[in-house]
Amino acid sequence: MKKNICIVTGGTGGHIYPALAFAQKIKTMDPDVRLLFIGNDDRMEAQLIPSYGYPFRALHTSGLTGTFINKAKAIAQMLASISKAKKYLTEFDADLVIGFGGYVTAPVIMAAHSKNIPIILHEQNSIVGKSNKIVMDKANAIVTCYDKCDEVFPKEKIYKYGNPRATIAAESEADEQYFQSLGLKEGKKTILIMMGSLGSSSVNELMKKALKDLDQSIQVLYVCGKDNSQDLDLFKGQKNIHVVPYVDTLKIYKKVDGLICRAGATTIAELTSLGIPSILIPSPYVANNHQYYNAKMLVDQGAAYMIEEKDLNADSLSKAIQQVFLDPERYAHISSCAKAMGKENAAYDLANLAEHLMKEKRV
Repeated sequence: MKKNICIVTGGTGGHIYPALAFAQKIKTMDPDVRLLFIGNDDRMEAQLIPSYGYPFRALHTSGLTGTFINKAKAIAQMLASISKAKKYLTEFDADLVIGFGGYVTAPVIMAAHSKNIPIILHEQNSIVGKSNKIVMDKANAIVTCYDKCDEVFPKEKIYKYGNPRATIAAESEADEQYFQSLGLKEGKKTILIMMGSLGSSSVNELMKKALKDLDQSIQVLYVCGKDNSQDLDLFKGQKNIHVVPYVDTLKIYKKVDGLICRAGATTIAELTSLGIPSILIPSPYVANNHQYYNAKMLVDQGAAYMIEEKDLNADSLSKAIQQVFLDPERYAHISSCAKAMGKENAAYDLANLAEHLMKEKRV
């Protein structure tokens, strides 16, 4: 019995990595399932997805932002993309379309709806993205990660299964050799600090002040960002702080005792699935300030500590480190609350929902 699933995603890693996580798990569950990815021709998915070995078809779309002329151009691109997406879906003989967000999602979902193909939307953030708002009435099911999405999506369509990246993190295995290659010692409380894939020079300088008198019982792996190689010597002389431009988190998550990080959807899905206590510093430079709301959902449940960037300074961060990581009772409480919010079966639940909708369609 054929199962052809089209996955549409694009724009940022926050949309793309959950889609790849789902693809990985559903292929593990059913090696015979056929997958096709659709994304933008000029964003990161165009190179990233084929590098994982998945077939990829491209569209050219833009967000509905900027001047009247820019918006008109975006609408024209969307109409052309709907037509092209119909062709892709017909050629692939799609049984199901799953949209993981990004403005490329909207025309593919519209094309699928016109062809009566079952549709699942996945929303990673607490604030619903524009594309998902546009096409939510066309979806058969909508998978969410946060209760706040109930304010926007039709409740009868919602499945609170979480982010597939949670499953990948929960099932990850620690690589002891890799852990030690980073300069880290086994058995010592380990805090991972990462402020996004590119890092931030201004934040890096602030961190230098905040970690100046770090408790010696803690070792820190500090990810300065690929574009901030000048900061590799930021903590020169502090033997318990190890700076790297990049880290493969899945290889060390099981050895990490705490996180200081942004509040992206993927990171939050991963840390909650593992119950890792965190200090979240939401980026204020993202659409609809969604990272703040992502973080707030955890804070409201006692599952994380938050410092807004406007309140971030050496003193506020130093105090937060003491409260979260060096107070045993509070540390245990935050860990327990974070774990309670985790959705480690997210990828499997989404795969089962996809199977259910395809069976319904065949009937």
